[in-house]
Amino acid sequence: MNTGIIFDLRRYSIHDGPGIRTAVFMKGCPLACRWCHNPEGRSFSPELFFRRNRCILCNDCLSVCPNNAISRHEEEIFFDRSRCEVSGNCVVACPAVALEISGRAMSVKQVLAEIERDRTFYEQSHGGVTFTGGEPLSQPRFLLELLSACRTRSLHTAVDTSGFTPWPILNEIRPFVDIFLYDLKLMDEARHIEWTGVSNSDILSNLQRLSGAGHEILVRIPVIPEINDDTENINAIGEFLASLPHVPPVELLAFHDIAQAKYTSLGMEYGMKSIHPPTQSKMQASIAVLKRFGLQVE
Repeated sequence: MNTGIIFDLRRYSIHDGPGIRTAVFMKGCPLACRWCHNPEGRSFSPELFFRRNRCILCNDCLSVCPNNAISRHEEEIFFDRSRCEVSGNCVVACPAVALEISGRAMSVKQVLAEIERDRTFYEQSHGGVTFTGGEPLSQPRFLLELLSACRTRSLHTAVDTSGFTPWPILNEIRPFVDIFLYDLKLMDEARHIEWTGVSNSDILSNLQRLSGAGHEILVRIPVIPEINDDTENINAIGEFLASLPHVPPVELLAFHDIAQAKYTSLGMEYGMKSIHPPTQSKMQASIAVLKRFGLQVE
């Protein structure tokens, strides 16, 4: 039985597919979207969170670090993440709960046990389990075993994905997926590479293939001001989606900046400080453009 790395397991989720769901956040993503609101999902390895606002400067973490990766200068604690091996000693020693490890190994059996705890909510709301991340398709064997186990237990499954994966991987897992929550960001390949670090050719071809196979798909578009909310890109998305064999519904997700604290806690630079959430009028304008292609848009 496979194991994987999970960085969060969120109950009573109502924004990750139909009904009440359990969202399983799988660690690791091949994309590097600059607006990513789950930066702890990028790396495939466990990482150390340090919430500076909780730190009481007790120094307990300094003495237990096996690599001397923690130091104090006057009234601040500093971490040399190049030396940190995420032993967890500092997390155990911290009385203020300012330190936390994001990411832990879990077996399929352990994840299923967590999912099964909320079966009553699924049955009453027509919900289920959503595998998200990170990019769940980046842990394909683990994901496949989880999806297969959910199918044998008659649990509704959703996979929240960027679609960036070789088709053989997607083709193997798709029989066990009830709905795909499929991200679509930028249609121009050069712009997609600039802002996410990868080409969108596989993403677009995979979406065409899933649609042609008749899968239930909800396309989700993050609306990022100054990056992908221009009329040219929204028009291109609308034209592409309208051309699919089975035209999917669309959900627009407004960019937010509440993930900034996560970047700070991970010692990462937040590159979106100058970008603000889109206005309601801008969201409505994007909806109007997409509806002109006959799309169902929320």
